[in-house]
Amino acid sequence: MKSRLFALLRKARVADQALHPVERRMAKHYIKTRLLRVFPELRNDPQALENAYRSLSLEARESSTPGEPPASYEVVLPL
Repeated sequence: MKSRLFALLRKARVADQALHPVERRMAKHYIKTRLLRVFPELRNDPQALENAYRSLSLEARESSTPGEPPASYEVVLPL
């Protein structure tokens, strides 16, 4: 009984946490850095880099279990 109660409390606490804007910017910076390493031709073209970042279709996915981080990003590839 106690373990279920604690699990519910943990889940409620994690569900209320939103991803901080600084963490979102850090994630965007990391992804853009990786894009620059994979595609060096984007180095001198910031607009093309932004277009490549947006074409990845990143979606934030909220955590569903208590042990996971509050949110993570999924890349949705076009079919």
